[in-house]
Amino acid sequence: MRRTKIVATLGPATDDPELLGELIDAGADVVRLNYSHDTHERHGRRVEVVREQAARRGVEVGIIADLQGPKIRIGGFRDGPVELEDGDDFVIDAELDLRGGDGHHVGVTYKGLPRDVHAGDTLLIDDGRIILKVERVRRSAVHCVVLLGGELSSNKGINREGGGLSAPALTRKDRADLRHAVSVGADYIAVSFPRTAADIVAARKLIDKAGGRCGIIAKIERADALDHAEEILAVSEGIMVARGDLGVEIGDALLVPVQKRLIKIAREMNRIVITATQMMQSMIENQIPTRAEVFDVANAVLDGTDAVMLSAETSVGRYPYKAVEAMARICASTEQQWGLQSPDYQIDEHFERIDQAIAMATMYAANRIGAKAIAALTETGATCMWMSRMNTGIPIFAFTGHVRTQRLVTLYRGVYPIAFDMTRTSPQEVNRDLVRGLLERQAVHEGDTVIISKGDVFGRTGGTNAMKIVRIGDVIA
Repeated sequence: MRRTKIVATLGPATDDPELLGELIDAGADVVRLNYSHDTHERHGRRVEVVREQAARRGVEVGIIADLQGPKIRIGGFRDGPVELEDGDDFVIDAELDLRGGDGHHVGVTYKGLPRDVHAGDTLLIDDGRIILKVERVRRSAVHCVVLLGGELSSNKGINREGGGLSAPALTRKDRADLRHAVSVGADYIAVSFPRTAADIVAARKLIDKAGGRCGIIAKIERADALDHAEEILAVSEGIMVARGDLGVEIGDALLVPVQKRLIKIAREMNRIVITATQMMQSMIENQIPTRAEVFDVANAVLDGTDAVMLSAETSVGRYPYKAVEAMARICASTEQQWGLQSPDYQIDEHFERIDQAIAMATMYAANRIGAKAIAALTETGATCMWMSRMNTGIPIFAFTGHVRTQRLVTLYRGVYPIAFDMTRTSPQEVNRDLVRGLLERQAVHEGDTVIISKGDVFGRTGGTNAMKIVRIGDVIA
């Protein structure tokens, strides 16, 4: 079974219900709603279709609502694109009309830009295709010299090399989009451009106020966020390594070590990590990925990412189904090379919680007795999260009666949700029922060894306090 999860972004290319169903069949575990585009009505309809198609297949598919965030852009040009030459003077003016740009100056959506930049700073426009050096700042005007010229068109993104732009992570639009995402039942909210843990705490308060219980994914795409990665992870359910804007701010050469570091930290802190941006970009137009893209996806899998993400490849691409299919194929093949941790992994770790100790004991035993599956009876999915942090080829089945938990674990590496109504089984029969659920899905067979984790009292959050090793076919009590 493929352990690395696939996130597919929805858009015009996936709006046909049958095509969306095909994406699920191809291997999409989670879908992403990109609130940078489209209306609330369209996103709401997409949620309905996802739920319908997933129910038709008897599976759960997680939904991430991705907020736009404070994407800082230059304004527009009156007469169309302008050509900037190396050495030209160019002014970005926060007070200029957003449609009044020309070859000498242009407006900007972020009015605080003159406050955040200083002489000597480097500004990168259109993902670094245009590079400006700040010469001086006069009131609302940032006077620059062009270091790398070219054609510049309206509304292109702007970054400061090394970060440092202080625009708040949650805009007025984001707040409205967040409320909508909660109302349509999104499972996760992705917060764009957070700088510190305070941005995530603010989003959490908004979710609570809207009556939601969504998990939060912090998108690491500002250089500033790298200095606060552990703090951000501590208050979120996970992170997304968003390599687009992050690569612009820190430089492409640093992306590889940063990606590896973020994945490592997330796993050590028992958090989800999604690797994203241009993973199979060529498949927007082509039916097969490039070899470089194959290696990019494979390396993220080998690093231990929980999920890999497709953006334009599925939202507006010509071959959404083939993109998911190719990514699933690469992940499954690469996972065969993903080794186990050394036998002393976390052997000296002190566990504050009993359920975490049971989770680690379960994985330690499973990896050493050749267990074919783990059946985890869970309320919130926490035990499954801890289990999924340990490298293993053994599938972890999250048995839960809570739909929310079933959908949350769709992002956990190597964890598969199974609906299980604990109110309809007795404590004496629960082991038999869990094994029966595995047999029905042909996840195990006669003679296989399975490890069961559960709590003495059903329905108690954090109550997992026991593990049992059983062999299929033996009497289970």
